[in-house]
Amino acid sequence: MDRRSFLKTSALGGSAVAASTLAAPAYAQGKKTLTMVTSWPRGFAVLDDAAVFFENMVNTMSDGTLTIDKKAPGELVGAFEVFDAVSSGQADLYHSADYYFIGQHPGYAYYTAVPFGGTAQELTNWYHHGGGQELHDELGQIFNLKSFLAGNSGSQSGGWFRKEINSANDFNGLKFRMPGLGGKVLGKLGASVQNIPGGELYQALSSGALDGLEWVGPFADERAGFQEVAKVYYTAGFHEPGSGLAAGMNLDVWNDLSPAHQAIISNAAMATTHTQLAQTLANNGAALSRLQAQGVKTLQFSDDVWDAFGAASKEVMDENMNDELFAKIRASFEESLASSSQWLEKSDGYYVQQRNRVLNG
Repeated sequence: MDRRSFLKTSALGGSAVAASTLAAPAYAQGKKTLTMVTSWPRGFAVLDDAAVFFENMVNTMSDGTLTIDKKAPGELVGAFEVFDAVSSGQADLYHSADYYFIGQHPGYAYYTAVPFGGTAQELTNWYHHGGGQELHDELGQIFNLKSFLAGNSGSQSGGWFRKEINSANDFNGLKFRMPGLGGKVLGKLGASVQNIPGGELYQALSSGALDGLEWVGPFADERAGFQEVAKVYYTAGFHEPGSGLAAGMNLDVWNDLSPAHQAIISNAAMATTHTQLAQTLANNGAALSRLQAQGVKTLQFSDDVWDAFGAASKEVMDENMNDELFAKIRASFEESLASSSQWLEKSDGYYVQQRNRVLNG
């Protein structure tokens, strides 16, 4: 698909011409302001924290010559409309999770997370040293985007439930929120999968519109208040072992930036990934203890349920293999994952096992 045909068929295609007047960044006395639309409500734990950090890093590193005007969902476009807005030129860049946009191309799943995929470190290894960024650029060429990893919330929890999951059959008919390819896996198990923006999740769970949901992890989930309306919490999930966030910029706007400003955007994105991951992992343990003190029951899925996740995941991944670019991205990712895990299992993984044995045995 080329850019022109995409714009004709996208949700914003009809307004693309009118929006094109907004495509160039605002200029004032030699300074540039970029309009950034996000998928996160203002003040939203962890995810909007990452968007704010990215915004501030760009503003500070450029000494005010390049600034970001951040927009929350509804201020310019909706939470799931940011991709089309930037692609068509209605906004300059977005901050979001790229797996929200698998409808545009399934390959975007790899830039957040895929079932049984990489940890945060493994995703970063692939992105910066295994060809992942180059493939992100190749995807972006289709949609007039230049994209970056710009955040990572680490391994995400298995989710919040009103009742325990004792077998894979318990997902049959369950109204559950899970985006990306992970959601398609639960669909294979009979769940009624819904993709609801983060700012609407508490109400959906408390009203009964959802029977369960996955979000991020204890630190973010506690601040969202899910423990007030559900008490069963599975702490490990198959769907997002290392969840990346992304900043996507309109390619025409990117090409118009100076090399210095391009370097600022790129390095601010890398700094955001590092800082957000540290923020989340530094706070998850204490947050989990607080959740347990509020009566939350923490559990793990049984091996039988994990096996069902695995079988359904293979089906979902294989269904996309007729797309040449998806197959190329998958092969690149899996090659990097095999290389990374070969060492990590023998070093970090074995060390953690021995540390726990020595200190707790």
